Order: sequence, then structure tokens, then C-alpha cells
Amino acid sequence: MSASSFSLTLLSKTLKQSPPKTPIFNLHTIPPKTQLKFNSISKLSLLNLFLTTRNPKPRSKSHCYSPIRSLFTGIVEEVGEIKQLGTAEHGGFDMKILAKTVLEDVNLGDSIAINGTCLTVTEFDTQLSEFTVGLSPETLRKTSLIELVPGSFVNLERALKPSTRMGGHFVQGHVDGTGEIVGLEPEGDSLWVKVRTAPELLKYIVPKGFIAVDGTSLTVVDVFDEEECFNFMLVAYTQQKVVIPLKKVGQKVNLEVDILGKYVERLLSSGFVDTMKSS
Repeated sequence: MSASSFSLTLLSKTLKQSPPKTPIFNLHTIPPKTQLKFNSISKLSLLNLFLTTRNPKPRSKSHCYSPIRSLFTGIVEEVGEIKQLGTAEHGGFDMKILAKTVLEDVNLGDSIAINGTCLTVTEFDTQLSEFTVGLSPETLRKTSLIELVPGSFVNLERALKPSTRMGGHFVQGHVDGTGEIVGLEPEGDSLWVKVRTAPELLKYIVPKGFIAVDGTSLTVVDVFDEEECFNFMLVAYTQQKVVIPLKKVGQKVNLEVDILGKYVERLLSSGFVDTMKSS
């Protein structure tokens, strides 16, 4: 899994906020920040500003909730940096991201998972190493992207090709909901992460099962029904390649549960099993 590395100078302030007591990050280079072309907007006002925009011009959908158009593996290719956030001339809300790897073969209309959210490339510039995606109100409501600000880092993964090696599990980029980080505990050079989420999502999460957290394919270790929590462990290598260790207790993460659980539930509730038994 390839990824560009973070620079120590760029991330020193960010890492000071991280709960682990022992240094666990191997930092690498991200493209230097450039001056914003429009004023950044507080994360608390993003959704309200977007929803109150008057007479927006029609635009194509910018997320992939339905139908399924793309698949991902949950193996993060690169960590990008948010360059700009704001309302666009067409009346929508745009996000510009600095990146390199995911732009190697990019085309307009391509799907890229950003912290596990499938979004559509609306503009790109390979010379400036940047691309733009649009965010719909539903995307802002259902995901943790509303917490992003210029300078935030995000996990990036291009949609799966038929020839791609399947390294994680099938991830649709359809965020089911968010969870809140309630624990970050180092053990040796590994990191335990504990996340609280709603019961309607927790019912699909099982020990040793798959889950996508901010678009990262991970294996659940334990589920704590009484606490409405689950946990997983990040080895040292993974910590260097994804944004989860840069977050702190209280921050949100995007969650996509394994779709197999939802299919099984649907079949059981539809009476499919009883029909098969009686046939």
C-alpha cells in the first residue's frame, strides 16, 4: 500500500495533540500548503452555510450512496491534505485536496474514497497535484467530513480495477454512519483504538469481522455491547499510512460495516429462510 510520507515540520503541531504517550509515527512529506484562494469556513458552519445557499445551479451528484458505481478495498493508497473548502460558483460546496498518487491516471468523473466516502472528481490539475470533489448536504450530514478544515489530512483510495489485487475487503464508499473515538492506547509499537457507535451500526460489527474506519479496512478485535463500542489494533506500519492515529479522543470517524451482515439481515427479515425450509 503506497502513500506519500508526512514531513516532521508540517505535522509536529498535529502530533502534539495525539493521545499516545510514546512516539509511534514515521513522518513523511506532504505537498507544502499554498495560499487559499477563498476564505476558509468554520467546520461548525459548513452544513448550515451549504443548506442555506439560495438558488443553486443544478449539478451532478457527488457521492456514491446509490446505486453502487465503484468498489474499494480499504487499502489506503495515499494521505492527502485539504487545501480549500467553500461554496462554489455553481452553488454547491467544493473541497480541494493536495495529492499525487491518486492523480496518476485520474479522469473527470472518477471515484475516489476520501476517508471512506466515495466522491466524484470534478476538477484536477496534475501539475499542481490537486483535485476537487463536490460535497452534497447528505454527505455532510452522514459523514465526519464536516469536521475537516484546510490543513486536515485524509485517507485516499482510487476505485478498484478488475486487475487490482484485493488486499482488504469490499468497501463501497457508502458511509453507514460515524463513530466517536473513546480510547487510544499504545501497546509496544502498536495502537489500540476504541470507537463508540450507535446500536443500529454496532449490531453488524462482530469480533474478527471486517470494518472500514475512515476508509481503512480493519479487523475488529472485540465488541462491547454494554458500552456500545468496538476496538481494533493498528500495527506500526499501518499507523504510518493512515490518518486515524492523528486523531484524538472525541473526534469522529466514518464507518462502513461489512455489507454481508446487512444482506443476511435482509434475507432473514424477508422470510427467505422460512420459504427455503418449506420448499
